[in-house]
Amino acid sequence: MHFTSSARGAHTERKMEENVMKDVETGVEAGGEDALVGNVNKLTVTPPGYPGPQRKGHLVFDACFESGNLGRVDYISEFEFDLFIRPDTCNPRFRVWFNFTVENVRETQRVIFNVVNFSKTKSLYRDGMSPVVKSTSRPKWQRLPAKNVYYYRCPDHRRNYVMSFAFCFDREDDVYQFAYCYPYTYSRLQHYLAGLERRNLPYLQREQLGLSVQQRRLDLLTITNPAHPSPERGKKLVFLTSRVHPGESPASFVCQGVIDFLVSQHPVAQVLRDHVIFKIVPMLNPDGVYLGNYRCSLMGFDLNRYWQDPSPWAHPTLHAVKQLIVQMNQDPRVNLEFYIDVHAHSTMLNGFMYGNVFEEEERVRRQAVFPRLLCHNAPDFSLSSTSFNRDSVKAGTGRRFLGGLLDDSSYCYTLEVSFYSYMAAGSTAAVPYTEETYMKLGRNVARTFLDYYKLNTLIKDNRTTQIQSSEVMLQTGSGNGKTNTGDREKTDSEKERKSQGIRH
Repeated sequence: MHFTSSARGAHTERKMEENVMKDVETGVEAGGEDALVGNVNKLTVTPPGYPGPQRKGHLVFDACFESGNLGRVDYISEFEFDLFIRPDTCNPRFRVWFNFTVENVRETQRVIFNVVNFSKTKSLYRDGMSPVVKSTSRPKWQRLPAKNVYYYRCPDHRRNYVMSFAFCFDREDDVYQFAYCYPYTYSRLQHYLAGLERRNLPYLQREQLGLSVQQRRLDLLTITNPAHPSPERGKKLVFLTSRVHPGESPASFVCQGVIDFLVSQHPVAQVLRDHVIFKIVPMLNPDGVYLGNYRCSLMGFDLNRYWQDPSPWAHPTLHAVKQLIVQMNQDPRVNLEFYIDVHAHSTMLNGFMYGNVFEEEERVRRQAVFPRLLCHNAPDFSLSSTSFNRDSVKAGTGRRFLGGLLDDSSYCYTLEVSFYSYMAAGSTAAVPYTEETYMKLGRNVARTFLDYYKLNTLIKDNRTTQIQSSEVMLQTGSGNGKTNTGDREKTDSEKERKSQGIRH
């Protein structure tokens, strides 16, 4: 793709009398439900008062597809367009995620797109983040060059922050797609889970835990070796959730990385399945994901503020997950030791964790162990950005609520990963995340459980002497604790490639 680095064109001083924008059109999902209210639908944008037929170069915008979001387009000039994010359904406060297509382009046509109504002022666009783009002939997502992206206060939009990016279309027959970050849709998850099911793995169980308001599946995966004998009080249990905030698509790539590793034939995964039960809810807010919301469910609720008292009709997916965790916590045969909720962060770099604050010093020290171990395994994980708090605003989150519900042998974390990039230890250059590096973080999270349980003697060292996994000793007061993980990652990649040919 060719890109132009020309500066943002000047806005016309007076507001255009004619807004070339179609009112809300509805997309219809298979099944007949009206699901995509508010997005532009094959909207042709022409100069004000233009009476003639559509011509090449009259851009056609569309966001009436799964996870799409674009609410309005204003024609500023032949080269410039103002784009308005559609707010989350039933909640006008959140306007961050965008995902739309452009077609009917002219070869070498240069444009400037201004996204003018972000609801957040702090943004990684200040630090070099850029939107992602792909086209029909080049289906792999890539980030726009940072030099073509500008983030600034705009006097023409009440001094709100605007993100402008310059782009040059280079193939007339292509449909171009632009997004805030790499999309990971509900349908993509369903396709991925169906593929896992077809493998008939004896240690993987998929079940429908419930349904969303719009009757989409709430999937629960259980990964463990049922044939391996359990200790007297049963196996330890790790519970992981993702995508409670639908626009945080990197969380799904991290979650898939966790799953891919745990179901693989890697020796570390095999030992973990023998000793630990993993329960994973990959998409807590399937309606919000489908609708292209950033933070909320269909009905406009930020589900991560309703853990204390979720409604079975307004928050059915959250209600089902909470009910399951409460039931497990009351079962003396279940050792629920970890709860991890995966998110993406819009203003910080790297992966990092949030944990809870406790009065008991011993519990505080034990809670710090897992993040320190993860820091050794994942070059993109930042221990210095990891923090522990009891912010009252976060009282309704999964981490805070379950931290108070579960006993003092359990640990609850929020795992965050940047929408943009990470900085490895000793480096001054940010490395933009890709779909693959998000998944690699997930794989590193999964294998860190081996280090944790070896440290706590649940998994005996004589069972794992042949596993090429670093022996991590917790050093009190150490810094970032980074180690060279290159050889280990190379070994793990080779083992995972070999395991792909195995059929079960």
